[in-house]
Amino acid sequence: MNKTFVHEDLNAVIRQHSEWLANQLHSQRESLFPPDAEKTMRKFTSGEAASLLGVNDSYLRKLNLDGKGPSPELTAGNRRLYSAQDIQALRVLLEKTARKPGDYIPGRRDGDHLQVIGVMNFKGGSGKTTTSAHLAQRLALRGYRVLGIDLDPQASFTALHGVQPELDLEDGGTLYDAIRYEDPDPIRQVIRKTYIPNLDLIPGNLELMEFEHDTPRALAQGNAGLFFFRVKEALAQVDEDYDVVVIDCPPQLGFLTMSALSAATGVLVTIHPEMLDVMSMSQFLRMTADLMDVIAESGADMSHDWMRYVLTRYEPQDAPQNRIVAFLRTMYGEAVLNSPMLKSTAISDAGLTKQTLYEVERSAFTRSTYDRAIESLNTLNDEIAELIQQTWGRT
Repeated sequence: MNKTFVHEDLNAVIRQHSEWLANQLHSQRESLFPPDAEKTMRKFTSGEAASLLGVNDSYLRKLNLDGKGPSPELTAGNRRLYSAQDIQALRVLLEKTARKPGDYIPGRRDGDHLQVIGVMNFKGGSGKTTTSAHLAQRLALRGYRVLGIDLDPQASFTALHGVQPELDLEDGGTLYDAIRYEDPDPIRQVIRKTYIPNLDLIPGNLELMEFEHDTPRALAQGNAGLFFFRVKEALAQVDEDYDVVVIDCPPQLGFLTMSALSAATGVLVTIHPEMLDVMSMSQFLRMTADLMDVIAESGADMSHDWMRYVLTRYEPQDAPQNRIVAFLRTMYGEAVLNSPMLKSTAISDAGLTKQTLYEVERSAFTRSTYDRAIESLNTLNDEIAELIQQTWGRT
């Protein structure tokens, strides 16, 4: 029996599949968030609000009874719910009578430099975007002024924050606009407010790849200058507006990543503790060092405040993973953060609706599953916040 094969151009097949997927994702987004709707942050229980502020729940209740600060929403069961805006207003109120500056608004003071944290790895599935998004949101909820930058053309960080890259950014609006070689825009033109107080966003999409294409051309023509400083120079325009910048870097060591490394004051490398991932990281580190040598030879100061490894998708009951974690801790010591990000169905399920775990209600999951995952995230992100405070000389 003869079979007739119909040959198709691979580019046509890929383009068709891309359009099918984009249309389906758009339909899904419209069902979750209609065109006239905006993504919003959930309300926080009084216990969650008190924890974020670092006070007792009873003290929050007393403030409410005394008529101080915003009035929380009361549920049918007489539970108090606070919006993220309410929590920020309470921060401002409490800071006025704080025992020492920074008790409730922990950001920069005179002499503190902007913290720029690059989150990177070129191995897919290492949890880079999950780490970036939860870190940016946690810091913002704790009172830091945060700018999240999506430098990954795949733009998952952008999608998590309610912007659909292929539909909402048709006329630009990424960091590329501010770092391109011809007629760059002021960086403020691409910064968007988010639905979380203290968290602004520079979204990403495939347009970022233009920088990878433009740079070799500019270098050949002698027009690139110190190209790896372009992100740093763009950020200098908004230095006073933020305490922390979190950059979700591309999953490859190209010109964008080199520029992010040159701008960073701190670097987080995500590691999934599996042998193939660790072997891949070995190559990643070697290539990164080679690239940074090239940058340093051009006269750049490549000193950083800190570099840390983040264990992601960690399963405590997995014996091989535990052996690899012990191996990494023995080799790198305190460079491996104490707090791992646990593998959790709660985190992955939240991602199905383009949300972080901070955005979903506890009731959406089994309580023990949610509590275990959120404790893991909070402990990890608060350890990074402690690093930031140490860099500013406060602990």
